[in-house]
Amino acid sequence: MRAVRMTSPGVLEQVEVPTPTPAAGEVLLAVGAVGACHSDLHILDAPPGLFPTPITLGHETAGTVEAVGAGVTGWTPGDRAAVYGIVGCGTCRGCLRGAENQCRRMPPGGIGLSRDGGLADYVAVPARNLLHVGDLDLTQAAPLTDAGLTPYHAVELARPALRPGTFCVVIGIGGLGHMAVQILTATTAVRIIAVDTSVAALDLATRMGAHHVVQAGPEAVERIREIVGPAPDGADVVIDCVGVDATLTTARTVVATGGKLLLVGLGGGTLPVHPVADAPPTLPLETSVEIPFWGTRAELQEVIALGRAGLISADVQTFPLERAPEAYDLLRRGDIHGRAVVTP
Repeated sequence: MRAVRMTSPGVLEQVEVPTPTPAAGEVLLAVGAVGACHSDLHILDAPPGLFPTPITLGHETAGTVEAVGAGVTGWTPGDRAAVYGIVGCGTCRGCLRGAENQCRRMPPGGIGLSRDGGLADYVAVPARNLLHVGDLDLTQAAPLTDAGLTPYHAVELARPALRPGTFCVVIGIGGLGHMAVQILTATTAVRIIAVDTSVAALDLATRMGAHHVVQAGPEAVERIREIVGPAPDGADVVIDCVGVDATLTTARTVVATGGKLLLVGLGGGTLPVHPVADAPPTLPLETSVEIPFWGTRAELQEVIALGRAGLISADVQTFPLERAPEAYDLLRRGDIHGRAVVTP
């Protein structure tokens, strides 16, 4: 079968590999769609040894059941499914609570991260990692597994602060950010402020339900402050889907005292934390900071339900499997608006 693999650190190419045979407890999925994520670029750019090679990338996957391994129940050939990407140990405190994204025995990993992913004609996955998607288009189902799940998990973490009439700033209206705007619109009554460098991205945010849009730049903080008011008031929640120094500075500058910062983007920036009594603090008092990682299977079920109800949908650009490397080049250059989705 065809597969797009990281054959060595930083090298992505299409190769021919044997079609996997599902082991006991696994399902063989005929891949229908795979989202291309910025995290894949981090994997490609990572130092040698941090991720296994060769490995088939693709952690946002949806497809059709082709075959089932021994002991699998509840799935038959022809069923359509989305893949929950995290593979935890299953026995630690986090996993036993249903939070495999907080596994305490295995480093962050999963399908397309520490084992072969979906950028191929077929992928073998644990049956417990599949969720039914019904008649949802697979090009929509695939990005929901990360681009939808991760901001949904962030919103769930911040939900007590997302009271009707409060302000939430979403920084970065890319693959995750444009989904965050829709999730906030569908599940809260907050006022949404979208921030991005791109006018096209801000137009997308408006179409997705943002009440205000602000172009990132030297005047962004002032513009946001005109909306949320002066310190110590501010945005009750800030969701940073970029995570570079500039966006983290904006986030900590506009969040309210007692607010919440959700650092969704993995851009490698630094958030200074300097508690002092004789100078302005780097973060407002009583502010909490969380770094969401993916989400839970239960949350993915809810994201799929929102998708099937037509309340959220990914803005997708599709590419055939042989053009997957091109899709990642465009993603790296910032030329993808919404989500790039590869269709084997």
